[in-house]
Amino acid sequence: MSKSTSLSKFNRRTVIKGAGAIGAMQVTSPFIIKALGDTPIKMGMVDPLTGVYAAVAQNEVIGAKFAVEQINAKGGVLGRPLELLVEDSANDVGTGVQKTRKLIERDEVSFIIGDVNSGIAQAMAQVTAEKKVLHVVSGGHTDGITGKDCKWNVFRVCNTTRMEANAVTEILFNKYGKKWHFITPDYAFGHTLQQAGVTNLQKLGGTMTGNELTPLGTTDFSAYLIKARAANPDVLLVLPQGSDMVNCLKQIAQFGIDKQIHVAGLQQELESLEAMPPEARVGIWMFEWYWKQPGVAGVDNFVADIRKRSNGKVPTARTWFGFTSVQTYALVANQEKSLDAVKLAKALGNFELPTDVKLQPNKCYYRAGDHQLMTSSFVGEALAKPAGDPEDLFRVDQVIAGDKVSPAENDTGCSLQWPA
Repeated sequence: MSKSTSLSKFNRRTVIKGAGAIGAMQVTSPFIIKALGDTPIKMGMVDPLTGVYAAVAQNEVIGAKFAVEQINAKGGVLGRPLELLVEDSANDVGTGVQKTRKLIERDEVSFIIGDVNSGIAQAMAQVTAEKKVLHVVSGGHTDGITGKDCKWNVFRVCNTTRMEANAVTEILFNKYGKKWHFITPDYAFGHTLQQAGVTNLQKLGGTMTGNELTPLGTTDFSAYLIKARAANPDVLLVLPQGSDMVNCLKQIAQFGIDKQIHVAGLQQELESLEAMPPEARVGIWMFEWYWKQPGVAGVDNFVADIRKRSNGKVPTARTWFGFTSVQTYALVANQEKSLDAVKLAKALGNFELPTDVKLQPNKCYYRAGDHQLMTSSFVGEALAKPAGDPEDLFRVDQVIAGDKVSPAENDTGCSLQWPA
């Protein structure tokens, strides 16, 4: 358990309530204890703290926890402390919906964050829209969330799958070749990411040699990899994430496929690179945020603060997602001097994140037409050997502004319907 944090204005500690799995990661330590007369503003967070996406979800909670601590130290929201309640979706849509309803109906939260899993995030959005609760999707990427299934109350911090594909497909085509084979997770995120990739490939004049759909939680990728190698593509696109990504790349290295075919992907996570052996860390990818940004204001302080709270580990894109989700709510609520969901959602249209929250060189803002955060893509190459720091496992070659890779608002399929 981490030590309690003394907060200057409230003279109390804060409490995060979460699942037992987070306890092992030192993110469920006592974090808010309500002072007499203070009524906290409750926030709910639903993420898959167990299973395939546990590592990335746990880092989102670390980022959210740090944001709550930082905000409370500065006076909270509307002079009241924030209280964060965390629930485990267990990577299951039904569970995610149930936990979302519990947080809103029983715990009476004013704000919801989550989920890493795109399918769960979409289902949660149905609930939060019904209940008229402001909702930031921290880590679910499938396009529909801020596209055809967009909701007036739902905003998204992470990139869409089209943004991810747009950032890196042309580079892969020009460097690696025009025949691509896909290994794709068989659910909403994987489907839209693969579709974005193959659409861009075909526009460039390339061809797809095949697409292997893999269930979440796959441990043995050998059958899919044998088919991919037999297709003889120029590039093998690995799209699974979390522990599935780790298992797939490890087996690619074991079979020597990376010596025969270029291996790459449309999204990568530091959590995955850290969990795999050096020989599996190959190829060109995009990160959604990276901790090493020389000369970018605020990044070094953020890295140092997170290291103190995570046993010396650097923040990842997921840490930043959790941090930014909480900061978004606090910033707009304090600006508008209100907790009214409709008023805050209106105010978030074209709302720009300040320097100490965006932590990247480009303008970072929520578009009014689809509620998608225009956040940067960090494009580069995975490193077998760390570049100095043991966690510096990615070389960033370029940072591309979000509005340079995102489709136009009128091309997303989003049509926001506001309450009467």
